[in-house]
Amino acid sequence: MTLIYKICPETLWRDAEGLGRFTGAGIDRADGFIHFSTAAQLAETARRHFSGQNDLVLVAVEAEALGPALRFEPSRGGDLFPHLYGDLPLDAVRSVSALPLGPDGVPALPAEMPA
Repeated sequence: MTLIYKICPETLWRDAEGLGRFTGAGIDRADGFIHFSTAAQLAETARRHFSGQNDLVLVAVEAEALGPALRFEPSRGGDLFPHLYGDLPLDAVRSVSALPLGPDGVPALPAEMPA
């Protein structure tokens, strides 16, 4: 099972749980797809896009459960990032965990993150 990750505000995620699906954050809706990161990309995504933000969660999603709506496309530095063209069904989610800020103001990833 391949996991991909979404960082988002906890309130946005709780809204998704109530709705039964995640429709994306503002940037996702503006770009036309939901942005994800692989485990290897996650630290840089956290640093670059979420530094100084409190009350975040890390959502782990089974990539294979998303089917052809998930595409790996070039982005930052030519790296292939996972993009979901459609809503995220909650049955593809494997875990949701709090993502507190570290002493440097960057979200602190769980120690058990796969490399």
